[in-house]
Amino acid sequence: MDLVKFIAKLKKIAGDDAGMVMIHNGIVRNCSRDGIPVKSIEVKVDWGKLFQILADTRKLPGIMAAEAEIQEGRLSVGEDIMFLGLAGSTREYVIMALQSTLDKINKDVSIKEEFVI
Repeated sequence: MDLVKFIAKLKKIAGDDAGMVMIHNGIVRNCSRDGIPVKSIEVKVDWGKLFQILADTRKLPGIMAAEAEIQEGRLSVGEDIMFLGLAGSTREYVIMALQSTLDKINKDVSIKEEFVI
Protein backbone atom coordinates (compact mmCIF):
# COMPACT_ATOMS: atom_id res chain seq x y z
CA MET A 1 0.00 0.00 0.00
CA ASP A 2 1.38 3.37 -1.03
CA LEU A 3 -0.24 6.40 0.61
CA VAL A 4 1.28 8.93 -1.82
CA LYS A 5 -0.11 7.05 -4.83
CA PHE A 6 -3.45 6.60 -3.08
CA ILE A 7 -3.79 10.36 -2.49
CA ALA A 8 -2.74 11.15 -6.07
CA LYS A 9 -5.36 8.74 -7.42
CA LEU A 10 -8.05 10.27 -5.19
CA LYS A 11 -7.19 13.83 -6.29
CA LYS A 12 -7.18 12.83 -9.96
CA ILE A 13 -10.63 11.25 -9.66
CA ALA A 14 -12.00 14.26 -7.75
CA GLY A 15 -10.74 16.84 -10.23
CA ASP A 16 -10.31 20.56 -9.71
CA ASP A 17 -13.61 21.09 -7.89
CA ALA A 18 -12.35 19.38 -4.73
CA GLY A 19 -11.36 21.69 -1.89
CA MET A 20 -10.48 19.00 0.62
CA VAL A 21 -9.06 15.51 0.75
CA MET A 22 -9.29 13.53 3.97
CA ILE A 23 -7.55 10.21 4.61
CA HIS A 24 -8.08 7.57 7.28
CA ASN A 25 -5.10 5.21 7.70
CA GLY A 26 -5.98 2.25 9.90
CA ILE A 27 -3.00 0.35 11.31
CA VAL A 28 -2.53 -2.76 13.44
CA ARG A 29 -2.04 -1.64 17.03
CA ASN A 30 -0.14 -3.58 19.69
CA CYS A 31 -3.13 -4.15 21.96
CA SER A 32 -6.83 -4.84 21.71
CA ARG A 33 -9.46 -2.30 22.71
CA ASP A 34 -9.52 -4.18 26.04
CA GLY A 35 -5.77 -3.66 26.57
CA ILE A 36 -4.71 -7.23 25.75
CA PRO A 37 -1.33 -7.41 23.92
CA VAL A 38 -1.72 -8.34 20.24
CA LYS A 39 0.97 -9.79 17.96
CA SER A 40 -1.05 -9.80 14.72
CA ILE A 41 -4.53 -9.78 13.19
CA GLU A 42 -6.26 -11.64 10.39
CA VAL A 43 -8.36 -9.40 8.11
CA LYS A 44 -11.12 -10.54 5.77
CA VAL A 45 -13.08 -8.23 3.47
CA ASP A 46 -16.55 -8.40 1.94
CA TRP A 47 -15.58 -6.67 -1.33
CA GLY A 48 -19.15 -6.44 -2.62
CA LYS A 49 -20.30 -4.53 0.45
CA LEU A 50 -17.23 -2.29 0.29
CA PHE A 51 -17.92 -1.35 -3.34
CA GLN A 52 -21.58 -0.60 -2.52
CA ILE A 53 -20.69 1.59 0.47
CA LEU A 54 -18.18 3.55 -1.61
CA ALA A 55 -20.72 3.94 -4.45
CA ASP A 56 -23.29 5.28 -1.97
CA THR A 57 -20.72 7.68 -0.47
CA ARG A 58 -19.89 9.07 -3.92
CA LYS A 59 -23.55 10.09 -4.29
CA LEU A 60 -23.51 12.25 -1.15
CA PRO A 61 -23.68 16.04 -1.52
CA GLY A 62 -20.29 17.68 -1.90
CA ILE A 63 -18.38 14.41 -2.41
CA MET A 64 -16.37 14.01 -5.61
CA ALA A 65 -14.40 10.85 -4.80
CA ALA A 66 -14.43 7.99 -2.30
CA GLU A 67 -11.80 5.25 -2.48
CA ALA A 68 -10.49 2.54 -0.18
CA GLU A 69 -7.68 0.01 -0.07
CA ILE A 70 -7.82 -2.79 2.49
CA GLN A 71 -5.18 -5.47 3.03
CA GLU A 72 -6.51 -8.95 3.62
CA GLY A 73 -4.65 -11.70 5.41
CA ARG A 74 -2.39 -11.87 8.45
CA LEU A 75 -0.95 -8.48 9.40
CA SER A 76 1.60 -7.62 12.07
CA VAL A 77 1.65 -4.73 14.52
CA GLY A 78 2.38 -1.45 12.72
CA GLU A 79 1.20 -2.61 9.28
CA ASP A 80 -1.41 -0.65 7.36
CA ILE A 81 -4.84 -2.28 7.31
CA MET A 82 -6.80 0.29 5.37
CA PHE A 83 -6.66 3.57 3.52
CA LEU A 84 -10.02 5.31 3.19
CA GLY A 85 -9.98 8.58 1.31
CA LEU A 86 -12.66 11.08 0.42
CA ALA A 87 -12.43 14.25 -1.63
CA GLY A 88 -15.09 16.88 -1.67
CA SER A 89 -15.98 20.50 -2.03
CA THR A 90 -15.67 21.56 1.64
CA ARG A 91 -14.55 20.07 4.94
CA GLU A 92 -18.10 19.97 6.32
CA TYR A 93 -19.15 17.49 3.64
CA VAL A 94 -15.95 15.46 3.74
CA ILE A 95 -15.65 15.07 7.52
CA MET A 96 -19.25 13.95 7.91
CA ALA A 97 -19.05 11.54 4.97
CA LEU A 98 -15.72 10.06 6.09
CA GLN A 99 -17.04 9.28 9.58
CA SER A 100 -20.20 7.68 8.23
CA THR A 101 -18.36 5.66 5.58
CA LEU A 102 -15.72 4.46 8.04
CA ASP A 103 -18.40 3.34 10.50
CA LYS A 104 -20.19 1.36 7.77
CA ILE A 105 -16.97 -0.29 6.60
CA ASN A 106 -15.99 -1.30 10.13
CA LYS A 107 -19.49 -2.66 10.80
CA ASP A 108 -20.27 -4.42 7.50
CA VAL A 109 -17.10 -4.94 5.46
CA SER A 110 -14.02 -5.89 7.46
CA ILE A 111 -13.78 -8.86 9.81
CA LYS A 112 -10.75 -8.83 12.10
CA GLU A 113 -9.47 -11.62 14.32
CA GLU A 114 -6.79 -10.67 16.84
CA PHE A 115 -3.95 -13.02 17.79
CA VAL A 116 -2.73 -12.27 21.28
CA ILE A 117 0.73 -12.67 22.74
